[in-house]
Amino acid sequence: MRWFWQKKKKPEDKGEETPAIEPSVEGIVAPKNEPTAEPKIEPKIEEAPALPEPEDKPVTEPEPLSAPEPEPQPEPEPQPEPEPEPEPEPEPEPEPEKPSSSAPVIADPVPAEMEPEKDEKPKESPDEDKPKKANIFARFSSGLKRSSSRLGEGVTSIFTKRKLDAETLEELEDLLISSDLGTALALRFGEALSKDRFDKDIDEREVREALASLIADDLHPLQKKLDLSAGPTPQVVLFVGVNGSGKTTTLGKIAAKLSGEGKKVLMVAGDTFRAAAIEQLKVWGERTNTPVIAREIGADAAGLAFDALARAKKEGADIVLMDTAGRLQNKTELMEELRKIVRVIKKQDENAPHHVILVLDATVGQNALSQAEAFLEAAGVTGLVMTKLDGTAKGGVLVAVSDRFHLPIHYIGIGEGIEDLQDFDAESFAGAIAGLTE
Repeated sequence: MRWFWQKKKKPEDKGEETPAIEPSVEGIVAPKNEPTAEPKIEPKIEEAPALPEPEDKPVTEPEPLSAPEPEPQPEPEPQPEPEPEPEPEPEPEPEPEKPSSSAPVIADPVPAEMEPEKDEKPKESPDEDKPKKANIFARFSSGLKRSSSRLGEGVTSIFTKRKLDAETLEELEDLLISSDLGTALALRFGEALSKDRFDKDIDEREVREALASLIADDLHPLQKKLDLSAGPTPQVVLFVGVNGSGKTTTLGKIAAKLSGEGKKVLMVAGDTFRAAAIEQLKVWGERTNTPVIAREIGADAAGLAFDALARAKKEGADIVLMDTAGRLQNKTELMEELRKIVRVIKKQDENAPHHVILVLDATVGQNALSQAEAFLEAAGVTGLVMTKLDGTAKGGVLVAVSDRFHLPIHYIGIGEGIEDLQDFDAESFAGAIAGLTE
């Protein structure tokens, strides 16, 4: 797959092909000369007498056509037939029946006309994709500024008018590891970069593009939107993670997005250990006009989950977004409580929870790896959301987590607003973290 920083090299080639347009213009002039050339050709002057002869023939041909002109005369003959009173009476009767039958036919094309309008929108969408993509990339670049600055400044300091040798490769690998991209990716990148460029002059732009391409290739298969439209209802989404990772806020933002799409959402304040979490979710409920099921502090979270799912089925909710208490991944008794919630939910629906989203805080760096491992084992994590990427230089840890666990990435948080919870885009993320510009 070719990324935007690789496509930029094409316009130079296209510029070389532009002279080919000039002969095509001459080709356009040629047909205009062809009709004028016909009268100029001398052989045509000799054939001029022959030309009027066929012209006379078509003149004689319309004469027989005038013969069928009397044929429409028998058509007025049925006109006297409707003149008798019995005959015109049946004639007007079918006439009203025909418009009545045509009326529903007119109603049918109306939706048919609406459908092409929908088809026209996707036709315009490819043209709109470029500005949308640029907008997404701009958001990612702004949100990942700290991470890209740290990485970019390091690349610039290493590859300023230098050849790619063993020393520079080692410095580059150290830089990638310290930027939380992970040891595995750092070694693979060093190996890939040295294949074609070893002992050759290389500039920082080449290094940035090569790094962005490697990251994009790794993350693109994991780019997956959270689709809650398919499957049985209600769809149960369980949010897990440690204290302070942003679970409750992420849940509220997703609820706002789903409510805006017309989904019937039910939120469950499953963090029964923290009063602030319950109040925070109730605020999100008011903002999104979404009901919130909550209990008193210290209540059994598993029992709350069971009752909430029963109510969701009774009220016909489309989606249940369930918060959980923050748990440290190294506390076995707390992780066991999370397993209990999952078991109780399955008593209501053996396929639930349908999605288990792990919310990771980017500021924790490499500690995110141990968190992902623990929650994957305890709750069967199905996807990732990484928050607070705008407030840290450790955004590369998302690459390390994905490279190790291959979990789908649904969203990344690059700000506090609802719109700052962005659908993950591998190309924009890779280009932004490598410090590229469109």
